[in-house]
Amino acid sequence: METRIPTHPGEVLKEELESRNISQKQFAELINMPRTQLNEILNGKRSVSADFALMIEAALGINPDLLINMQNRYNMSVARRKPSLLTKLNACAAL
Repeated sequence: METRIPTHPGEVLKEELESRNISQKQFAELINMPRTQLNEILNGKRSVSADFALMIEAALGINPDLLINMQNRYNMSVARRKPSLLTKLNACAAL
């Protein structure tokens, strides 16, 4: 098992916006998204979708595949830590 959860892609986007001096409000308006929804993504409370990743590519030039791959690694890591799923996985492995 991994010792740490991989970085959520929202964290990377949050740092990128800060480094470009773009506020969340400005960016949300640019990509036509509610600011609260953007904030949830940037704080790792909401997943990055394919549509969102493509919007990021158009607005910031960041490869959407990178963001989707980061999201998948994050999701798998979180899933592997769920006690209820671990119990089911262990039961399947015993077959």
